[in-house]
Amino acid sequence: MDKTWVNLETVSQYNDLLGVETLHPLVSVVDMSQAKPMRNFRQTYGFYAIFLKEVKCGNLIYGRQYYDYQEGTLVCLAPGQVIGIEDNGEVFQPKGWALVFHPDLIRGTSLGQHIREYTFFSYEVNEALHLSERERELIVDTFHKIRHELEHAIDRHSRRLITIQIEMLLDYCLRFYERQFITRSQVNRDILSRFETLLDAYFTDGRTQQEGLPTVKYCAGKLCLSPNYFGDLVKKETGKTAQEYIQFKLIDLAKEQILDPGKTIAQVAYELGFQYPQHFTRLFKKVVGKTPNEYRTRVSS
Repeated sequence: MDKTWVNLETVSQYNDLLGVETLHPLVSVVDMSQAKPMRNFRQTYGFYAIFLKEVKCGNLIYGRQYYDYQEGTLVCLAPGQVIGIEDNGEVFQPKGWALVFHPDLIRGTSLGQHIREYTFFSYEVNEALHLSERERELIVDTFHKIRHELEHAIDRHSRRLITIQIEMLLDYCLRFYERQFITRSQVNRDILSRFETLLDAYFTDGRTQQEGLPTVKYCAGKLCLSPNYFGDLVKKETGKTAQEYIQFKLIDLAKEQILDPGKTIAQVAYELGFQYPQHFTRLFKKVVGKTPNEYRTRVSS
């Protein structure tokens, strides 16, 4: 197996690798059928990348995982992520599209200000977006529009027009991901059920005293999801962020322990995993509207 590692920092380096012309130094749209045949290697990018595959073309290596890269799959990568293609040493011709753009393209633009809102750039590859035929056509049409602008001579309007099209593309991805969350509602409910079980076990096993409060990252990892995807899923299903969900679970448990007259508020805080009782008091009042002592007095009287 060829373990070649390619680090691509610029858009022109990416174009050179694929054997396509660079029309703009900071952004490129590539019809993969026009690129050179691909071999087995891994890559890291210094830019954002969006891949749309229209035929099966081998297994995608993403981090340490393998993913069957099927037709109509859209994968979005942020700078610094690792991706690769595995085809058992055979050369193959991929088909589909790639859009790559450097962070410098969007600095000072509306897209640059909102890029962190597109959390799917940090999803794992097994959380990729699977498009319907109509959605795929819309995505491809947007690729064509960006490509058309790139073929126009660069002028003072180019950057704005290109970033507007990219931002529209990403907004479509947000819409399509919401559709995917809805169509996978049963799977999502199963994940939420596993999340509940995970939290119950964490609190009842006394792990909070040894390991502290459970984090979103910890829970996502145990559920084999990326933190961003997990957070978006919980938000879509419950209306709460994953952090809020954990906090509400914690406060429910705290309410029971506060009513134990044999425990001080500080003891309850330490048993729940708080390093400092005042942090527990602050969170409790934020969620309940009363301090732990006020809650104890009201309920016990």
